[in-house]
Amino acid sequence: MTRHLIQGHFGPGDRANLAAAELGEKPTRFDLVAYDKVLDFGIGAALTDLKAKHVFPSEVALDLAVLAAQIHAADTRISRATESQDAWTREIRVVVPVSDVTRWNAAVPVLQRMLSFLTGDRWTIQFRPRPSSFAQIVPQADLIVPPFTGVSLFSGGLDSLIGAIDQLEAKRIPLLVSHAGEPAVSKAQDDCFDRLKKQYKSLPFERLRTWMAFPKQLVRNVGSEDSTRGRSFLFFALGVFAGTGLRTNFVMHAPENGLIALNVPLDTLRLGALSTRTTHPFYIARWNELLGILGIQGRIENPYWNKTKGEMVRGCSNPKLLEELVPETLSCASPTKGRWQGYPTQHCGYCLPCLIRRASVASIKDKTTYTVPDLRAQEWDPLTAAGEQIRSFQYAFDRLTARPGVEKFLIHKPGPLNDNPAALRELAAVYKRGLEEVGSLLAGVRTRPS
Repeated sequence: MTRHLIQGHFGPGDRANLAAAELGEKPTRFDLVAYDKVLDFGIGAALTDLKAKHVFPSEVALDLAVLAAQIHAADTRISRATESQDAWTREIRVVVPVSDVTRWNAAVPVLQRMLSFLTGDRWTIQFRPRPSSFAQIVPQADLIVPPFTGVSLFSGGLDSLIGAIDQLEAKRIPLLVSHAGEPAVSKAQDDCFDRLKKQYKSLPFERLRTWMAFPKQLVRNVGSEDSTRGRSFLFFALGVFAGTGLRTNFVMHAPENGLIALNVPLDTLRLGALSTRTTHPFYIARWNELLGILGIQGRIENPYWNKTKGEMVRGCSNPKLLEELVPETLSCASPTKGRWQGYPTQHCGYCLPCLIRRASVASIKDKTTYTVPDLRAQEWDPLTAAGEQIRSFQYAFDRLTARPGVEKFLIHKPGPLNDNPAALRELAAVYKRGLEEVGSLLAGVRTRPS
């Protein structure tokens, strides 16, 4: 195992108060400036894009974007296979130049707690002052107040599309925020956004699309990491970054169905951060705690926390438009994995998000192309990647059926739920209904004994 230090720098002249690498720690310089005073990794481009929309984030929110870039770089450029102590848990220290060290130091405990919960790693977060030449980075606000009524994350998935449609049908004007990752995801985001613009021409909603990528060998002699458990921190940070420029107490929506938000392990092998926690209630509560500490006048909400994905589909405010756009959305965990068999980028049809998606659209005509169009046409081997998720869902559904009321205990497995005790009954109920949706999809699907 190797401990890592990711140290942020504002240009080649930034040498003030740099932390020294500790014994056994591998340091990596993370240069945040592309040229002159323009920030790299899509942050400078995002500032320019937001300025054109009359959105001017706060300096503390810019600090948040810089922190998120360093977290995302560490998460994706430090291999778990070679750098962890147990094939998963890494030890990472991040030193970030910020505008207000005192304010950020107060946020360290909650930051380290939320990041460890999200990724399963041991994070140490430290701050130092920005160089004086970068004390003010965000342009001064102009006199035009932007029209946006709030922020909504827009991933290219079905849930975020429903979230956008519901807001637009209610005559809200969201600023949609996207993180452009792999090309398939980026295409889904673009296609859905373009179609929404055609449908709601009278509403001046817009989108911030940030592309953030890092060199493969950012951390010298260390391989990259594909699990990307920390991507949610970047996505939320970009939304908050934009939200602080709305010149109002904003709400940022993170649309996600309750089954995925809870993400209860389907079987005993899925423990800790092996199951994603991107919109778990505990994680969102820690974000709101962080915003309070930083003095950011905003709040993050998941308006669908007590809805299954199927209930989101059936309750969508414009069902006709949704049915047309379902094939343009992307839910698959690995949409390019079929290329070895000659398939184009498409939904596999049998991964965890694909199964939840297929179960949710049973009430409408689903024109999505799936690599496996009929789950009942074959027997699935649970020892293979293709059959593992199906058997796991069957196991979870059978456990729910055999032990009535067990959902009240299972919902606590992914993480603490003590921030809102009054919601426990609804959380258990949405987990049960969500599993029942997938159980209906898998009725008659055959798997071999494991």
